[in-house]
Amino acid sequence: MEINYRSPKLFSSSFFFFVFSASLWLSLLALTTNAEVHYHDFVVQAKQVQRLCSAHTIVTVNGQFPGPTLVVRDGDSLVIKVVNNAKYNISIHWHGIRQKRNGWADGPAFVTQCPIQPGGTYTYRFTIEGQEGTLWWHAHISWLRATVYGALIILPKQQASYPFPTPNREYPVILGEWWNRNPIDVIRQALITGANPNLSDAFTINGQPGDLYNCSAQETTVYPVAAGETILLRFINAAMNTQLFAAVAGHIMTVVAADASYTKPFPTSVIMLGPGQTTDVLIRTNQPAGRYYIAARAYSNAPPIITFDNTTTTAILEYAGAVKSGQRPKFVALPGYRDRATAAAFSANIRSPAPVKIPEPVDVNLFTTVGLGLLNCPPNRMCGGPNGTRFAASMNNFSFVLPNRLSLLQAAQFNVAGVFTSDFPAAPPIQFDYTGKVRRGLWQPVKATKLFPVKYGSVVQVVLQGTNIFAAEEHPMHIHGYSFYVLATGLGNFDPKKDASKFNLVDPPHRNTIGVPAKGWVVIRFVADNPGVWLVHCHIDTHLNWGLMTALLVENGVGELETTIPPPPDLPRC
Repeated sequence: MEINYRSPKLFSSSFFFFVFSASLWLSLLALTTNAEVHYHDFVVQAKQVQRLCSAHTIVTVNGQFPGPTLVVRDGDSLVIKVVNNAKYNISIHWHGIRQKRNGWADGPAFVTQCPIQPGGTYTYRFTIEGQEGTLWWHAHISWLRATVYGALIILPKQQASYPFPTPNREYPVILGEWWNRNPIDVIRQALITGANPNLSDAFTINGQPGDLYNCSAQETTVYPVAAGETILLRFINAAMNTQLFAAVAGHIMTVVAADASYTKPFPTSVIMLGPGQTTDVLIRTNQPAGRYYIAARAYSNAPPIITFDNTTTTAILEYAGAVKSGQRPKFVALPGYRDRATAAAFSANIRSPAPVKIPEPVDVNLFTTVGLGLLNCPPNRMCGGPNGTRFAASMNNFSFVLPNRLSLLQAAQFNVAGVFTSDFPAAPPIQFDYTGKVRRGLWQPVKATKLFPVKYGSVVQVVLQGTNIFAAEEHPMHIHGYSFYVLATGLGNFDPKKDASKFNLVDPPHRNTIGVPAKGWVVIRFVADNPGVWLVHCHIDTHLNWGLMTALLVENGVGELETTIPPPPDLPRC
């Protein structure tokens, strides 16, 4: 089905008035509030790079890997023209940006837009509203995000300051995952066979594996510092499938923010980030002049049947005057790969910096299971999953299927039938011992495209319950268009009577991505004040490809300021 985006039946002259008004509004905003409008061209293109002793052709933005770092202030607007000169469809997601009433700029392919086809362009226009800290942007289609990503740093407004000592220097530390094969081929093969994708060959820091890998020493990322400075390190986990421990040799880190929300400062020797999460830390350069590793490696709380890349990536914190004698920098002792206690203790320390007003009373309760499953192999096929099956993933036993002829947001806005149904269940259709031994009849999810409807302004509480279907592992869950308070987390099956007493109703952390523990649960709460279609998904991309997602269908409220804006004229067609 093709939509004529200039049809007067859909948009009329008000559609073009919106585009003119948006441009005028951006200009007036800059004049009246000291805010700026930042214009960027993102040219998506192939580039040959050298990694791990071989030449590889990867997809990049502007020939950079990682892509450009965007630095803005709270209140600023961005106008980013994406030009697709690659051979794949592309879309860009601005991870953690709220996109108030503007799902058209959110970016997940077939959710809020059709992808930008080869040779096509699309301009993302959005404003930062009430957000500060470290976010990031990345491709949101197939596995292009393996190389298409970059930092998005939001500084305080002019004349405002950080709620911590002003750093002498700031650096993004982007943790990534590298394959020696084309990542698109890796996931395509896995989806054809139903097997688990091949593991990555390395982790990276700002695109470089570091000197513990072959042929990588000369390009290792180096962060220059001087003695007596305060350094702000903005950690971003851009890895595709792996939670990561990270640390700085010889230096204690003070955590000051997570997911672009400030936290109560606390010292730590190690941090843990799930895919999609960010953590800002301060360090003092109070050690003898020298060279110190920044290192990261996998954290997994899954059973041994779930394998992972067990290599270690490094960068170097280099003091001015350090002697480069050929010896390795000072190394850091990272926790064991399965050190669940360290990971849990770190996460428990993240709190809001002051008491917050928790939204209440709760209007909508959503209890959803998250986890893996297995599908029967189709007739006359060979499947690579356990015992000849195919891997799948689900929420409340539904494995999500993305449309391919129209985005979900378009279908919702223009009442196009047959694209989705709005009957995602508010509780599991069948209740069972979620973290115990799950009978085989519950291992196979149902493929469907079901959205969960929410009235504008509702206070929504979501229980995300991990399951032990096939294998239990942690799932970093991300909600587009929203941040939320994390009220509690625990192990086992959530019990509303017993576990409500564990809720932190004083200073819970404010996140956009949260890990659901293996064989455990998380409770989050937020106000549904952003109309549109907003994806809810696991940020382990393998699980995303297997269907571990759903979407919130947040209805329009009353009046223009509670209504999704019209789509732009250059919205891509499927």
